[in-house]
Amino acid sequence: MPDMENALYVVATPIGNLGDITLRALETLRGVDLVACEDTRHVRHLLDHHGIKVPTIAVHQHNENEAAEKLIRLLGEGKRVALVSDAGTPGVSDPGARTVAAVRAAGFRVIPLPGPSAAIAAMSASGLVDRRFLFVGFLPAKVVARRTAIAELAAVDAALVFYEAPHRVMETVADLVAGLGSPREIVIARELTKLFEQIERMPLAAAPAWLAADANHQRGEFVLVVSAPPPREGVDAETERVLAALLADLPVKQAARLAAEITGQPKNALYARALQLKGD
Repeated sequence: MPDMENALYVVATPIGNLGDITLRALETLRGVDLVACEDTRHVRHLLDHHGIKVPTIAVHQHNENEAAEKLIRLLGEGKRVALVSDAGTPGVSDPGARTVAAVRAAGFRVIPLPGPSAAIAAMSASGLVDRRFLFVGFLPAKVVARRTAIAELAAVDAALVFYEAPHRVMETVADLVAGLGSPREIVIARELTKLFEQIERMPLAAAPAWLAADANHQRGEFVLVVSAPPPREGVDAETERVLAALLADLPVKQAARLAAEITGQPKNALYARALQLKGD
């Protein structure tokens, strides 16, 4: 690509199957002067597979600020730089966001090349019909922080998408069961696009037993998709979230009135629900 711009190209790469890279991504990786990546050994495997001979530089969570400064200097010299992560899209539960922000602040163009995303792949195969989803990514590793985060998500009126590592998946799923309740469904997607890909849908409450039934069920990188909460009679989950937040600081009557103004829901129904929440 001799006419490529002097810019930072944010390139999505395969999450497993090397054949999932786009033609545009290959063309761009061949045309840049440098590839910035999480792990130079990992990306070299991808580049060698496609016969691409381009220098690489490591940009990971421990050196991202310093590495971003170096990339800005190279862009200032007229170089063309590609930014990739180990798998999927940079900046989405992977390093890259700070680099992109620094490059943009320095006045250089950032050009995205869309492609593989584990979250989107899992959603597309989930069969869930919720109107929207919230990408959460990785929950906190510490138990108290993780359970607090899950409790804050319980009333969100959307499917929830999590990433999880194999050594934490059992405890995370157990906390999802305890914190989100039922009836909800979960889609457990592991090793997406890889040889041992598995996508299973089941009631959320059944997930811990499914994971424990076979050690292989706990292997690989996971995407967990939990369906949205069932609608509450009279007050939907998002309205209840607003009401609960107002009740934390305001009297019942005032909280119900403000919630009605914010959500457009009937004030009487919100007042009745607010009384129930205070009683609980």
